[in-house]
Amino acid sequence: MRISFPYIILFFHAIVWAAILFFPFFIADPGTGYAIGSIRGVFFTWAGLIHAVIFYVNAYVLFPQFFNRRTWWLYVLSSLMLVGFSLVFKYAILDRWFSEALANPVTYRIVFAPSFVFFAISIVYRKILDNIRGERLQKEERAERLATELKFLRSQINPHFLFNTLTNLVALARKKSELLEPALIQLSDLMRYMLYDTEGKRVPLSKEITYLRNYIGLQQLRFDDTIDVSTTIELAPEAGQHYLIEPMLLIPFVENAFKHGTSHLEHPEIAIHLSEQQGQLVFNVRNRIAPPSAETSKDRDSGIGLANVKKRLDLLYGGAYRLTIGEREGWYEVTLKLVLS
Repeated sequence: MRISFPYIILFFHAIVWAAILFFPFFIADPGTGYAIGSIRGVFFTWAGLIHAVIFYVNAYVLFPQFFNRRTWWLYVLSSLMLVGFSLVFKYAILDRWFSEALANPVTYRIVFAPSFVFFAISIVYRKILDNIRGERLQKEERAERLATELKFLRSQINPHFLFNTLTNLVALARKKSELLEPALIQLSDLMRYMLYDTEGKRVPLSKEITYLRNYIGLQQLRFDDTIDVSTTIELAPEAGQHYLIEPMLLIPFVENAFKHGTSHLEHPEIAIHLSEQQGQLVFNVRNRIAPPSAETSKDRDSGIGLANVKKRLDLLYGGAYRLTIGEREGWYEVTLKLVLS
């Protein structure tokens, strides 16, 4: 059972203030009234309550409300009044019940200095608390932004891919081909994964691989025998369920390969290799590219693009990944190495 952050803070405060309020009773002699020097222990308990008022009034009222460019002067005035009243109140308690302690000059340093100390501590505490809350808000905003990007990604499936797939299914239906049923199942699984299975934060790696297989299978159906696609998956069965991955993280690389690796080429080739090595995913996608002299067309609706994929990887995995993209000997190659969790 996970304890929430507010309860941890509450427990911490209770422990600290209990120690402050009862400190003299832990270390002083009962025979002297738990006195520390010439000041009895009960006064330190009263002083502790005054310090608590200073701490919480400044940390939760004055500093959040008035410490800004418009009302800084009001914060200074209120702070002086808060600390000043504490000094007056302490002196009144000493004068009323512990007047003998006022004869000792050291008393004034011991009694009055802590008001300023606790006031300063309350400012530091408030700043730390604001920083923690600011980081939590940033994380929440980042999570919301990633969820929005994922929804956008799901809506960005290439419409040409869907139209061509449906056209191929119609052709198979007319031929009464045995390939129609498995193709329909693949398309159904692909759409189900996109629309429903990716609602959670992360999905088992096996589901992401199944989605890739369905996409590749439908693309092969579309291009028939005009393209050579090799797919190699080296993954232990238990690893597919054990490791989790952000949904639809790998598909842009495969989509990009089919987009650019099938145009202006006599013999298109695409090679896809996925493996898991000691908790690290290695995903390599290669496709033949047209010579520089060939005209290439750019489809703006082909997906979110590799630039956005890099951004998504930065947001999701920080420094836990490595992405290399390059061209070599007529091949366009993308390699993603990702630490799995």
